[in-house]
Amino acid sequence: MHAERYARQNLIRDIEKTTGTTLICYIAANSQIERTDIVGIVDLLHNIHPGTPIDLMLHTPGGNIDAAEKIALLVRRRAGDASVRVIVPDYAKSAGTLIALAANTILMSDSSELGAIDPQVEIPDSNGHLQTLSAQSYLDAFHRHARRLKRKPSDPVARLMLGKMEPATVRKLERMITRSRSIAEALLSQSMVRDHDRAVDIAAHLSDTERWHSHGQMISHHNARGLGLNVTYLAPHDDLWVMYWRLFSMQLWAASGKVKLFESSWASLPM
Repeated sequence: MHAERYARQNLIRDIEKTTGTTLICYIAANSQIERTDIVGIVDLLHNIHPGTPIDLMLHTPGGNIDAAEKIALLVRRRAGDASVRVIVPDYAKSAGTLIALAANTILMSDSSELGAIDPQVEIPDSNGHLQTLSAQSYLDAFHRHARRLKRKPSDPVARLMLGKMEPATVRKLERMITRSRSIAEALLSQSMVRDHDRAVDIAAHLSDTERWHSHGQMISHHNARGLGLNVTYLAPHDDLWVMYWRLFSMQLWAASGKVKLFESSWASLPM
């Protein structure tokens, strides 16, 4: 176990020698971003002097957007005016994409993907079972049925569907969507874009359920550039990318199951 950790940390040091930048890693195999993850991030940042350029290798399916915002701001503030680069070997979805938006640039390859930032919520179905839905898709359905009912008050389908949708839930989801977009706009405006109108436009595109038909749909390096994000592309056979991928594969194995791994050249914290 220790030998595997030492091998990973030696590889991190080799990467740092190549890039000249401190590398920290947040690898979450199948687990959501949570408030408790702040502990791991703070531990990784502890020995980094303020104003130091930081590379963050990020792998996550998403999770709590408030925790994601705090992680992004912690890394950004420790780097100060220095560069922050987020490396996405496989995927950084949803709230993970929000973290990536705090970077000056996102490093991606053919295997890399970001995701839509529209919040996902658990809402009980007619049998009381929780189902995970896109907040925006739920609101789109609500407004669609409301328009149908306005045109035809006797419409039985619209009446039935609206009867299942709580006004309080609709208001809550509207606030969640606004919150997600405002986080994206603020993070983009700090470093990557530094233009409020462009940041608003990018955030809107990233939460557009008409463009991204499923929450898990891949946003490739081509898509990300097309949206206006600052993306650096490395080919899969690039020597540096090969090192990143090897490290990621080793860390993903160590973080198998629901374990998260926070790792740098001096710290290794499984949670």
